[in-house]
Order: sequence, then C-alpha cells, then structure tokens
Amino acid sequence: MGKFFFSAVIISILFGAASGNLRRVSNAALESSMQAAELSLELLGSLCFWSGIMEVAEKSGFAEIIKKILRPLLALFFPSLKKEEKAMEAISMNAAANLLGLGNAATPLGISAMRELSRISGFSSAATKEMVCFVVMNTASLQLVPTTIASIRLGSGAENPLDILPAVWFTSFFSLMIGMAAAKIGFPGEKKKWK
Repeated sequence: MGKFFFSAVIISILFGAASGNLRRVSNAALESSMQAAELSLELLGSLCFWSGIMEVAEKSGFAEIIKKILRPLLALFFPSLKKEEKAMEAISMNAAANLLGLGNAATPLGISAMRELSRISGFSSAATKEMVCFVVMNTASLQLVPTTIASIRLGSGAENPLDILPAVWFTSFFSLMIGMAAAKIGFPGEKKKWK
C-alpha cells in the first residue's frame, strides 16, 4: 500500500508539473491534509465518547444485560457456541457496539471474539464456520444508530445527519441475512474444506 501511495503522489506531481498545474496540485494536497485532520478530530470525539459508554456498560453490568438480550438471537447464528460463555460474551459485545454504529469501538471486541473462537477451534490455521459467520456478521454491521456515519455527515454540514436511518436499517439487515445464509449454506465444492 505504501508503494502504491508513493507512486500516486509522484505521478500526480509529474502530471501537475507537465500540465503547468503544479501549484494547484500542491494546494489540493495541503487542503486535503487539513480536511483529513479536521475529520479525524471530529470522529475522535465521537469515538472516545462511545468507547467510554461501552467501557461503562461493561463495568456497570449493563453488558451482562445486553448479552442476555442478544444471546437468544446469536444462538441462532452460533448454535455450537451455546456453552461457550466467553465467546458468546465477546460476540454479544461486538454486536452491541455495531448496533450503536461504533465500528471502531467494535474492533477490539471483535478481536477478542475471534481469539475465543480460535481457542475453541484448538488454534487451527483453518477458519471454522463460526469464525466465518462472525466475520460476516461483523462486516455486515447491523446498525440501529449509525453513530460514525452521522458524525461524518454532521461534520460535512448535513442538516439532519440521521435522515439516512431507513436506508441504513434496510441495507444492513439484508446484507446480514444474505451474508449469514451464504456462510451457513456454503458452496457445494467448499464443504469439505470446513473444519
């Protein structure tokens, strides 16, 4: 990726110089850098706030309530993990963070869940069906409140940053259902590869 980025910068500079637009290229680079820094700071505030909320939820026992609410639904997707408390707790917390639209806060919880799934599989080098289903669930990211997207839209000047809720609910729900169905059914030639 670093080589690609470096090549893109060099090519942009060469084409800018060749076309007499080198000043415009350098101005665009500086403006984009400032916009990226501003966007990062705006997202950082939202991320810190919601990460703190998730930490408070864990310490206060609210995470346990979330786990109990989500457990019956997650048991449908992960029937073989019913007796695996740590794995189900990590998956539940990841799902809760995704429901709140906290993709970045969900990442450490997702890593924790994947470690548990790896431990259950005996640290096999092959992905288990549960691992694939978890990755699909995490990637589809079913969201009730798209917090990160709302923060980006608010920072970009949207008057009503949450007016996308119906579209987010519709697309994330159907991407989750289709992804999980594909992961559960698998492909005829691939079934032998599942461990």
